Amino acid sequence: MNKPDILAALAALSQENRLDAYRLLVQAGPEGMPAGEIAADLGLSPNALTFHLDRLREAGLVSARRDGRSMIYAAQFDTMNGLIGYLTENCCGGAVDCAPAVVCKPVRRRTKVSA
Repeated sequence: MNKPDILAALAALSQENRLDAYRLLVQAGPEGMPAGEIAADLGLSPNALTFHLDRLREAGLVSARRDGRSMIYAAQFDTMNGLIGYLTENCCGGAVDCAPAVVCKPVRRRTKVSA
């Protein structure tokens, strides 16, 4: 990744709603989530969510695809792995205290259990 890409990704993630949306998409894995489900989970209006997801998409952190009437968003793990690798290589500079890069990978999303 180059410096402008790094700055765009960090800027996109520096807003609370976008960071929360990205976290949900990472947990959802490569299949992604419908926009309506993300909006409901975060308590955002559809317009507000679209604004935030567009910023993440422009930074290369998420992708979008249409499935019927729904937009499905998914985290782009390669971009996050590139960001982590860049920060580790260029900011840690081989320092012993700096942890090695951890690969970003999907984690199965926990399902809500109804009582």
